Amino acid sequence: MATGHTDPHRRARILAATLDLIVEEGVAGVSHRKIAARAQVPLGSMTYHFSGIDDLLREAFTGHADHFVALFEQHLGEASTADEAREAVTDLIHTLSEGPGRDLVLTQELYTLAARHEPYRVLCRTWMRRSRELLEQHFSARTARQLDALIEGLTLHRALDDAPPDRELTREAVARITGAVP
Repeated sequence: MATGHTDPHRRARILAATLDLIVEEGVAGVSHRKIAARAQVPLGSMTYHFSGIDDLLREAFTGHADHFVALFEQHLGEASTADEAREAVTDLIHTLSEGPGRDLVLTQELYTLAARHEPYRVLCRTWMRRSRELLEQHFSARTARQLDALIEGLTLHRALDDAPPDRELTREAVARITGAVP
């Protein structure tokens, strides 16, 4: 194992190992010992870098939420018309639902924590606010809230369905919410 002086990426490795372990075992299977072993760091590094397991989980899940916000930015950033924004939302839903199952598992684990513990609800509310702010660059606040819920719901349905809705159905749902379909 490398020492802290020669291992400037130790903190990032711990966070990555935490998310990997959550994907494999769920939050309930996470411990300092398991994370340290996965990250190949001394157990003492855990308390050096993080005040406790909740601090570590919040930071890891914050990174996960940041990843999703970056995907929103990537998809919506180029849109300059309402039609382009609608197509960007459609693409985003399909990217998220066809992406790594890892993202789906991490998101659902975060939602489960948020349902039980206020600090994780705060994290989720912050993530949702950031996502809606990006949508509000193209749509009204009410429409952005509805689109955000649609993105979450269709992403989950498409990821879990054995015959997921096609792009045309997604495009139609986005158009309906945004008022582009009478």
